[in-house]
Amino acid sequence: MKKVVFFRGFSAGLAYSNPLFEENLMGTPRLVRVNELLKREIAEDLYRNFAGSDFDAAAITVTRVECAADLRDANVFVSIFGHEDRRDGMISYLNRHRQEIVRLMIKRVKLKYTPRLHFILDESLEGGDHILSMLAEMERENPEVFKDDEKTDEKS
Repeated sequence: MKKVVFFRGFSAGLAYSNPLFEENLMGTPRLVRVNELLKREIAEDLYRNFAGSDFDAAAITVTRVECAADLRDANVFVSIFGHEDRRDGMISYLNRHRQEIVRLMIKRVKLKYTPRLHFILDESLEGGDHILSMLAEMERENPEVFKDDEKTDEKS
């Protein structure tokens, strides 16, 4: 049986059955919360730090952060839109300038240890885009295969 938690500030009748909030906020693994916090802060700091420079910070999306259990190291997975020929250079640029990002991050994030950031190229979004483009191409070539059957719609 699932426990339902009532949050302070809400009326007694409101409850959420979100799996992240089942036990209580401490029931959510701390590392998951730290990863999400670092993801948000690093994304903001990338834009703040590199917005006025020649580096195209707008092309970068922080997809996820995986912090070590001891909070000493964090892998920051980033996706880069466009710049296919310069991606490796952009990742090495981020790794060379990670101290600037950490310096901005520690002003707003208070942790026992400040993790060392390691930027890694995440190509999973591109893989998903590639699969979607292949499906769209298949649909253009064989529209009758992808057409919904009207009889199955009526039965539903």
